[in-house]
Amino acid sequence: MSIPINLPRATLPKALDIPQMYLKQPSAYVPSYKPMVIPPSDLERPPETKAEEGTTTEQPESPKLQIPVIDIQMPLPEPAVVITAVTTAVVAVGATSVTQTLFEPIKKKVQKQLQKKVDKWKENRKKRKKDSSENSKKE
Repeated sequence: MSIPINLPRATLPKALDIPQMYLKQPSAYVPSYKPMVIPPSDLERPPETKAEEGTTTEQPESPKLQIPVIDIQMPLPEPAVVITAVTTAVVAVGATSVTQTLFEPIKKKVQKQLQKKVDKWKENRKKRKKDSSENSKKE
C-alpha cells in the first residue's frame, strides 16, 4: 500500500468586495436643419396658370453726375458707400501720420547704432588686413 503524500496548503484571505460601477451611456445634442429646396434652373410656369399682374418691382434710377464739357453722365455711388470710403481713407492717413511721427526718432537711433557697428567692423577689417600684410612681408 502506498502512503498518501501530505502537501502543505496555503490559506488565502478572502477577496475584497469591490462594488461595480455602472456608467451612463454618453448623449449629445445633434443639430439638424430643414433642407432647403432649390428650384431647377429650367423651371417654367405651368401652361394652365397665369402670372400675377402688378408684381413687377422696378429699381429706382441711380443719380448721375452730368459733366458738361465732355458730355458724359457718371453714376454717383450711394451715400453709404461714399461715407465708408471717406472714413476708411481718413483713418488710414491719420494712423500713418501718427505712427510715422512716433517711429521716426526710434528709426534714427537704430540707424545710428547700426552705422556705428558697421564703421567699427570696417575699421577692424582694415586693421586685420594691414597686420596680415605686414606679417607676410616680415616672413
